[in-house]
Amino acid sequence: MPNLELLEQALPVAPLKIAALESCREMGQKVNDYIVQFRRETLKEDLNSPLFSNYQTDNYLIECHCPRFGSGEAKGLLKESVRGKDLFIMVDVCNYSLTYSVNGHLNHMSPDDHYQDLKRIISAANGKSHRINVMMPFLYESRQHKRTKRESLDCALALEELVDMGVSNILTFDAHDPRVQNAIPLLGFDNFNPPYQFMKALLRAEPDLQVDKEHLMIVSPDEGAMHRAVYFSNVLGVDMGMFYKRRDYSTIVNGKNPIVAHEFLGSDVKGKNLIIVDDMISSGESMLDVAKQLKDRGAGRVFVCTTFGLFTNGLSAFDEYYEKGYIDRVITTNLTYLPPAALDKPYFVTADMSKFIALIIESLNHDISIGSVLDPTQKIHVLLEKHRAALAAGIK
Repeated sequence: MPNLELLEQALPVAPLKIAALESCREMGQKVNDYIVQFRRETLKEDLNSPLFSNYQTDNYLIECHCPRFGSGEAKGLLKESVRGKDLFIMVDVCNYSLTYSVNGHLNHMSPDDHYQDLKRIISAANGKSHRINVMMPFLYESRQHKRTKRESLDCALALEELVDMGVSNILTFDAHDPRVQNAIPLLGFDNFNPPYQFMKALLRAEPDLQVDKEHLMIVSPDEGAMHRAVYFSNVLGVDMGMFYKRRDYSTIVNGKNPIVAHEFLGSDVKGKNLIIVDDMISSGESMLDVAKQLKDRGAGRVFVCTTFGLFTNGLSAFDEYYEKGYIDRVITTNLTYLPPAALDKPYFVTADMSKFIALIIESLNHDISIGSVLDPTQKIHVLLEKHRAALAAGIK
């Protein structure tokens, strides 16, 4: 729940409105429902004041569309005024399920298409809103966050472009490299992480899991995920191991240097349950190879926790590795589009982020600190205490 005491003491920056693009409609509706619930439970006594205009309503969503012409060109359209509103625009740049027609040919929407639609909705607001905030769970072009030789800096360019269009705050999750915010050092850029939601989903799926050094270990699948694994191991009080990738730098396949082997650094994993933590599953090849190597080393159950489950090569490899016993659970958030087939898999667990996003939007709309939202440590400790108490009661 949000900090009701702080919210009751704070005035909203401006009346709240949420524009959930088509890529994010389902998540937008869930977020809206939570905010409606939060505000119904408020103890504010002066809601009749003009300062609380439209504070309690049944809907904060505004209708927005990006219709396309037969040529594939499009326009942004808002169905109501946003003048003077605190506007939050939600977009999922990874929702490839949406399609449009170009001269009779069917196109699936790419991240570039979603980003253009985001700019169209910002343009449709026409500078009349009090403030524009962009909620982009998967940061557009975040994997192209640095330059090697003659390459583009797409993520930094996109951030600068949004700021130039009048965006005040950019809200994202588990950015591939949060240092990309250096491109816009004076503007609001908040990067949230879902470790609390991971643990909540994992403990619900595995109620008998023992969280201690003797039974559990955190594993980073590569050097890039080290900081996530370090945080997890510290907050859970367990050991950590790491794989590093040996690549063939003489070859390029699909824009990347292929991985030759995964080498493991860390203590013995035999008999321990393992949590592999990373920001995303793209094709899943390296993650599955890591899981197999851990099982070959005698690991117990292997749980994969990743913020974004993109599954660019489908789910067949995950099915195979689950059947062979290499993976036991794949836990991912609903921050990006998930293929319906994934939800039916016996190993698949979704960590719902809608309440967390609603809390973030509520805090920003009231202009109160989101420091406690950024740091989930205390919430994880409370969760672990409850879990250990339930385990102890079960044993007795």
